[in-house]
Amino acid sequence: MEAAEEMAAGTAVELTEAIRRRRMQRSFSDAAVDGGVLDSLLATALRAPSAGFSQGVDLLVLEEPASRALFWSCASDRAWRDGDGARALLAAPVVVVPVADPDAYVARYAAPDKATSGLAGRPAERWDVPYWTVDASFVVMQLLLAVTDAGLGALFFRLHGDPDALLAAFGAPRGRQVVGAVAIGHAAAAGHSRTRDRRRRPADEVVHRDRW
Repeated sequence: MEAAEEMAAGTAVELTEAIRRRRMQRSFSDAAVDGGVLDSLLATALRAPSAGFSQGVDLLVLEEPASRALFWSCASDRAWRDGDGARALLAAPVVVVPVADPDAYVARYAAPDKATSGLAGRPAERWDVPYWTVDASFVVMQLLLAVTDAGLGALFFRLHGDPDALLAAFGAPRGRQVVGAVAIGHAAAAGHSRTRDRRRRPADEVVHRDRW
């Protein structure tokens, strides 16, 4: 059975439709996300492209109320959490934190089959493009599309607290990096991003064929 069919019946859409419909959702109900649906979402996210098939992105999945409370205490400040505007986001029953491992990419590109890549023996801080950040971004985008396909809502957001302190609080190995987190749940009404009223730039303005 296809992964989409294993999700909520009748909610699956075509890829192009999922791309068109995807929006950042800022307001959630506290209704639980089905465990099987969540497992399918995570499996889909982890099918994202991986440079050199390094597979250096892990997912910290927070479902228990205590785990989510710890996350929010590390990722935000009390003034925001106590404000009325935070309540609808804090209700999200799932938070997924993509955690990238730069050392996995350094090790992978030190392998013999990557000897001509120009990255062999180069420490992470000297990579012009941090492949681990790119891969984590791919995972996030694939997760957002899968969430839309499942008929759920999601918000990708940056951490406002110390990411190293957050990772330490959850026992993640040292040296890992985060690009942000994804809140997932059943969308509540009127919870889309405040930026949705901005117009999308037309293709003929942003697509440059053969030259700028």
